[in-house]
Amino acid sequence: MNTSEIIDAAVKVLRDGGVILYPTDTVWGIGCDACNEKAVEKVFGIKNRPGAKSMIVLASDLDMVARYVREIPSMAIDLVEVNDAPMTIIYPGAQYLAPNVVADDGSVGIRIPLALSDSPEEDGGAFCRELVRRLRKPLVSTSANVSGQPSPLSFDEIPQEVLSAVDYVVPKGCGRNSSGRASQIIRLGLRGEVEIIRP
Repeated sequence: MNTSEIIDAAVKVLRDGGVILYPTDTVWGIGCDACNEKAVEKVFGIKNRPGAKSMIVLASDLDMVARYVREIPSMAIDLVEVNDAPMTIIYPGAQYLAPNVVADDGSVGIRIPLALSDSPEEDGGAFCRELVRRLRKPLVSTSANVSGQPSPLSFDEIPQEVLSAVDYVVPKGCGRNSSGRASQIIRLGLRGEVEIIRP
């Protein structure tokens, strides 16, 4: 299968409510349709993670972000335009997402994957951006590990129990150039409030 066919296969699984293992712009991730509550529950189960914790989701661009939050703080637009490292922004006023990806205060963490090239085969950011674009919905993104264990920095470090639990595994060669580190996390408010949660 070529990379385009692999993305199509992953999208089919996601649309059917399945969970996939895939490369991102940071580390390998477990993902599902962020609007499907049952699929999100399955991700929590694979990670053995309390359902009270919210999930980060990926969007293909700011237009997609705008569909799933009530209002985009103006600073978010500036940050996304100048950003040169993986960055998750916590937005107030999430809407139309599965309730179990949204925090108790109604906020949601969304990242637009940072693509360092146009090649989904070479670049994890390009791979997951194209995956989300074809899905046409936000994608849950959580590291491919059991909660409390170290995040795997490469495909070879992913635990067998995670590999066995997902419905589709993107082949190891795809998106091979990822940063291997967690994204920055910044919380923004609608009145210009900024809180750096993880630099």
